[in-house]
Amino acid sequence: MSAMRKIPMRKCVGCQEMKSKKEMLRILKTAENEFVLDATGRKNGRGAYLCFSKECLEKARKNKGLERSFKQTIPKEVYENLEKELENLEVE
Repeated sequence: MSAMRKIPMRKCVGCQEMKSKKEMLRILKTAENEFVLDATGRKNGRGAYLCFSKECLEKARKNKGLERSFKQTIPKEVYENLEKELENLEVE
């Protein structure tokens, strides 16, 4: 009898849906207070999860999902960088 492996679930800060960790994009706040995309999901730092869609990024911006996750205001440049990086990921 084989044991079923538990699938880690995370909630999107945009649409508030629970999905498996591998289906989501991790936004990471490093110790230097930088915000980066963590495609591997293994880097050190505080993370928030987002679906691979522009709609979820817009919802997260509108409902301040990232601000709540990181407990601080997020600069406009961070959202612009996230948009550019999401576009690059969608193209690949």
